[in-house]
Amino acid sequence: MTFEGFNPDAIQFFRELGENNNRDWWLANKARYEANVRQPILDLIDALSGDYGTVKTFRPNRDTRFSANKDPYKDQISFVAYGPSGNACYLQLSADGLFVAGGYWQPGKDQLERFRALVDDNKLIGDLEATIDEIASAGFELSREGALKTAPRGFDPEHPRIDLLRLKSLAISKSIPVEEWFFAKDALERIRHEWDTVMTWNDWVSSNIGATTEPARF
Repeated sequence: MTFEGFNPDAIQFFRELGENNNRDWWLANKARYEANVRQPILDLIDALSGDYGTVKTFRPNRDTRFSANKDPYKDQISFVAYGPSGNACYLQLSADGLFVAGGYWQPGKDQLERFRALVDDNKLIGDLEATIDEIASAGFELSREGALKTAPRGFDPEHPRIDLLRLKSLAISKSIPVEEWFFAKDALERIRHEWDTVMTWNDWVSSNIGATTEPARF
């Protein structure tokens, strides 16, 4: 099927799930989830297929084994496309709207070392700063998740770019509250535009940082 926007009921579905996160409610509304939430996402994935990398979708069930939150179902639906060097384009739909992200969410130690060396190099920093300005103009921010509270070992706490040196994630993100275009035919074009901005960042990290050489994490 052709992607012609999300179904408005997807937003309502997640609002109701927030109040009824239990197996009985889920089973009673599973057909609704499949038709109004999951199918449009599958249509969107099909429309984006091949342009941004290898796509992985996520199960609606939460892994509650090591979480204090025991709600059995996720309050969102999402998927990710991985590029050849491991960077990603991510999209999530929830009652709050869309969350768009990308880059290296959990970079390897070797990747962080290369990033910090570049940040510390006055001859190379200009291209990174220009890229950050470009994505910022489109509403994206660098992820501060897990950022160090102090300077990395070997760097001056008074370094002029200490905020960049403290980063532990090489990812960017943007939240978009629910808007009418979500449910219109031009949603695909708008989502492509957002992911193309993510690809500006992905191209930079691929060219300047590259894939990790560390063993895969499980």
